[in-house]
Amino acid sequence: MAAYEFKGGDLLFYCYLQPKASRSEIVGLHDDAIKIRITALPVDGKANAALIKFLARYFGTAVKAVEIVSGQHSRRKRIRVHAPLSLPKEFESLLGP
Repeated sequence: MAAYEFKGGDLLFYCYLQPKASRSEIVGLHDDAIKIRITALPVDGKANAALIKFLARYFGTAVKAVEIVSGQHSRRKRIRVHAPLSLPKEFESLLGP
């Protein structure tokens, strides 16, 4: 299974979320998913909202362009970024081809 894929211009990938971290950052790989630390608590959807905002900044897109496709109540999530303008080099090198 590829670490990420493009479908119709949208980027799809799995992430493993670690809420309640000291800072928001992309850490590395966890199994076949990208591990992301978020400072928000996993209460009332705050961690999901913080994740979406973090990824929108990371990919340079609008918040509306980032969507959690599955895993809203899980640490493992499937993310869709609608028509990202570019794929950051760090992201590409972290996940490989």
